[in-house]
Amino acid sequence: MTAACFDYVIVGAGSAGCVLANRLTASGRHRVLLLEAGGHDRNIWIHIPLGYGKLFNNPKVNWLYTSEPEAELNNRRIIQPRGKVLGGSSSINGLLYIRGQSADFDHWRQLGNSGWSFDDVLPYFRRAEDQARGEDLLHGVGGPLAVSDVCEPHPLCEAFIAAAEQAGFPRNNDFNGPAQEGAGYFQLTARRGRRWSTAVGYLRPARRRPNLSIACNALASRILFSGRRAIGVEYRQGEATHVAHANAEVILAGGAFNSPQLLQLSGLGPAALLRSLGIDVLADMPQVGADLQDHLQVRMQYRCTDRITMNDVIHSWRHRTGAGLRYLLFRKGLLAIGAGYAGGFFRTNPLVATPDVQVHFIIFSADAAGAALHSFPGFIASVCQLRPESRGFVRIKSADPTQPPAIQPRYLSNRSDRDTVVAGMKLLRRIMQQPAIRRYVAEERAPDARCTSDAELLAFARETATTVFHPTSTCRMGCDPAAVVDERLRVRGIERLRVVDGSIMPALVSGNTNAAIVMIAEKAADMILQDVAAKTPIPLHLQLAQGSMATGDPRMAG
Repeated sequence: MTAACFDYVIVGAGSAGCVLANRLTASGRHRVLLLEAGGHDRNIWIHIPLGYGKLFNNPKVNWLYTSEPEAELNNRRIIQPRGKVLGGSSSINGLLYIRGQSADFDHWRQLGNSGWSFDDVLPYFRRAEDQARGEDLLHGVGGPLAVSDVCEPHPLCEAFIAAAEQAGFPRNNDFNGPAQEGAGYFQLTARRGRRWSTAVGYLRPARRRPNLSIACNALASRILFSGRRAIGVEYRQGEATHVAHANAEVILAGGAFNSPQLLQLSGLGPAALLRSLGIDVLADMPQVGADLQDHLQVRMQYRCTDRITMNDVIHSWRHRTGAGLRYLLFRKGLLAIGAGYAGGFFRTNPLVATPDVQVHFIIFSADAAGAALHSFPGFIASVCQLRPESRGFVRIKSADPTQPPAIQPRYLSNRSDRDTVVAGMKLLRRIMQQPAIRRYVAEERAPDARCTSDAELLAFARETATTVFHPTSTCRMGCDPAAVVDERLRVRGIERLRVVDGSIMPALVSGNTNAAIVMIAEKAADMILQDVAAKTPIPLHLQLAQGSMATGDPRMAG
């Protein structure tokens, strides 16, 4: 067993971990080790936006998790892909840049999390951004995370947006602007037709720094403690076991599944569960792994009247070759789009204060994510409930860190979730019946026109619904004793241990989660550096200088 010493050990080089690695090493004062269980982000499909479809079933870059059988989804196991590569899920996701609603973060503050209102977090969203449209009160430029518009419009997307307007919803050119409601094109974390993951935006410029060490294919097996103080991490690379000591802090950035998994493996979690697996209990923390929240989507499929969908391109060697050449030469075309081309945020009821469903409009169709595209012209519009009330859990099933945990989102276990999903499907149908889009609809293939009652729509959702890949809240932030971390993301009752990733969200944001996770890491980096500065003694000569300036000593003038 080998050992090394650092100031900070970060577990997980995903959306949050890469941000932390960049910000904590920027001054050159702190030695940082970044551990990543996966490998380097060299797969070509990572960097081509549409390539995310090639990564759903690739074990080299994806953990390939699945849920336990979901009772409300006809006992189906639901895929739970997570990035296992530098950049984490930001290297395999659908690239959509959505922050959520300002009310989401105000709600976090109202739950007692000081410093997490929208006004508090907006500077970190702006600091992260390199917004292609330029700077304004809500957007920033010059940050590490490239944010850009889709390369060009598409007739089906234009028809969908127009249909939403005909149904009474506004056109919205910026879902991260003053208001989220309406239909429009999504922005992507991309630049010049290339994916801009946190590995590209944050880690790549930091890798040249001598105070940053990166260990790939390094699986963290447990956190090391002295009493209730985290002092390091044990990890495996191949057959070898290593120890990395942390003089300042251990920071978990493994995401909503892997961070609670490592805490439980290390003796922090539900005591009865840990003892049943032969793990010594350091702290009985029942909420570690609890409160799992995720977005569920119901995908409605349509056969198109015109051969203008991606299905038609993929199934024609001539069109496929043309699309490839266009991307190679101009970084434009179908290979440059993300998981949602256009879409919208809508209220299913006028009494709802803000949008409660999101629609992703996709110009291809398939039976499942990552499956072969249909042979006929087709497209998909999916409905996602934004603020689910259902709560699940993540629990280890073994003391072996190589074994995946039990993942149980418990989708649709809350009645309000079932009602909102059905209302969202009915709303989407109303949009799809408008003249602007109706001319492109040869038929609704799924569910189909015979599925009309609320009970039939719910049955369709139970049979086909799947995740939108946004798990959060398993290491929930809060001021209550049951919360896992406090408002500075420190694990309660444990010294020198933080969690910095989507697992700390006290409630799921209203939209795609990657932008919010980047923001969380940006804010956490500031808090970590503030805390270490507060603990660092001020040298005597600086104390004397500060005292002289405070008393107006003329010897310090000029």
